[in-house]
Amino acid sequence: MSELALEELSALAAIYCEPDACEVLAVSETHGITFRIQISVKELLDTDVLLKLLFHLPVNYPSTLPDISVSSDQLTRAQCMDVKDKLLEQAKKHLSEPMVHDLILWIQQHLKYVIKQSATVCNEKTTLSKGTSTEDGIWMLLLHLDHMRAKAKYVKTVEKWASDLRLTGRLMFMGKIILILLQGDRSNIKEYLILQKTSKVDVDSSGKKCKEKMISVLCETKVQSQHKRFQTFEVKEYATLDELQKEFETAELTTLFSEFVPPLLK
Repeated sequence: MSELALEELSALAAIYCEPDACEVLAVSETHGITFRIQISVKELLDTDVLLKLLFHLPVNYPSTLPDISVSSDQLTRAQCMDVKDKLLEQAKKHLSEPMVHDLILWIQQHLKYVIKQSATVCNEKTTLSKGTSTEDGIWMLLLHLDHMRAKAKYVKTVEKWASDLRLTGRLMFMGKIILILLQGDRSNIKEYLILQKTSKVDVDSSGKKCKEKMISVLCETKVQSQHKRFQTFEVKEYATLDELQKEFETAELTTLFSEFVPPLLK
């Protein structure tokens, strides 16, 4: 990863030094840096909005744009997506230079206008969020989880993420096999992956909250014309491998099943 990214992270940690204001989630030579900045911003009615901004800086940042995820209990999911889109628009203006602090300052100054603009289009909602690129079409992601210790909480979290990001598919249990199959806009698929890898979704053997470290991306590909689209996201349990296989066959995903699922039984 670049020295610029490490220097920027160090500067951000010094600026946002209050508890929970800056949390480093992952630092990797091969995958880059992931961290969360939490800020309080005034919106239209001068009420405080607590914004949580998740940044993933790829290894070749700042020559490559960061991945950004936005969440807030005071904003709707659509408004959070609008904030993310606006931040990415601004990021393009700062390509090749450290930009995170500039992006944070920009949204602190402009959040009220972004929310106001978002409100004017609320009657024109479509199945995809405003500003989300659909050029890449619909993508599909197949994940394998090793285990779930806090199953009920974990399942509820996955259902919420899928709903918030407008992803359809299945969370599938068959014996010890746990699979997550998702379909949706590519940017939302990427955002789901960031959430899955950086959030404390489970507990360890001592009962302490922990991130998911034993997850495998089995397949990430564009949905082809012959594939059937899932209309909803459902949690399902299967008694036999045949039942699980039929789920894939119904969606015209027999090849996907044959390539990735049987090896998990070995």
